[in-house]
Amino acid sequence: MELTTIACAVCMGNGPDHKDSVAAGYAMLVMLLIILPMLTAIIFFIRRMAIRERENLDPALSD
Repeated sequence: MELTTIACAVCMGNGPDHKDSVAAGYAMLVMLLIILPMLTAIIFFIRRMAIRERENLDPALSD
């Protein structure tokens, strides 16, 4: 039994001979390209709502 048979696709090897590790690398890149813009948009809209709420807050309602 070889150790490479129990390793994950990323740990199996590098180079064009190892298509599994190349595909895993591209899959991680695609996930990052999807997650980072979504996370940025969520943070942007939460910050925008906080700024608008602070600007429009009635002073009688604040502690």
